[in-house]
Amino acid sequence: MARSFALVRVAVPVRAAGRVWWWLGVLSAAVGVFVPGFTGRWIGLLAGAAAFLVAAAVAFLVRRKRYGRLAAAASRAGKSVILQDRAVTVRVWRRDRRWWFPVALVLAIGSSAGAPATAGLLLAGVGAGLWLKAVGLGRWERAHGVLLWVRPEFARRSPAAAAVPGWLTTGPAAGDARPGGARRRALARV
Repeated sequence: MARSFALVRVAVPVRAAGRVWWWLGVLSAAVGVFVPGFTGRWIGLLAGAAAFLVAAAVAFLVRRKRYGRLAAAASRAGKSVILQDRAVTVRVWRRDRRWWFPVALVLAIGSSAGAPATAGLLLAGVGAGLWLKAVGLGRWERAHGVLLWVRPEFARRSPAAAAVPGWLTTGPAAGDARPGGARRRALARV
């Protein structure tokens, strides 16, 4: 008899990270605009716009080749696996990083004393890059007609971390998340 184990959608933690960093960045940039900074508001916003673009590109491109290699080498999951709900994956991801969020928010708002809104736009750029990475994973999943999964113990840090030996695939209807990690509108009744 095959031993059952849990699987986590690869795109869900990437999308969750993108969402959190985006909203933290937008909030801290909005507050930072009203902080009188050393460089002045317009210079801070221009530097923040540049930081946003660079951070989005870096977040999107980091480990891109590793994601591609893991996706291409993914093997079919067995019938005995347990598919973790999207909401559970997001909740665990947030709980593991719950101290990062207030620290990042305070640091981003505090740095506005030097350059208003720059650090907030940097965080928002990281969020946008991660969201684009999740969208790219969704495109790959749709193009190949499969969903990508990883064991939760390997994905605690990142779904493409060096410790991750490989990904698994299921059919496109498995689980409660669409390709790319977005929430399904309504689950089909079987």
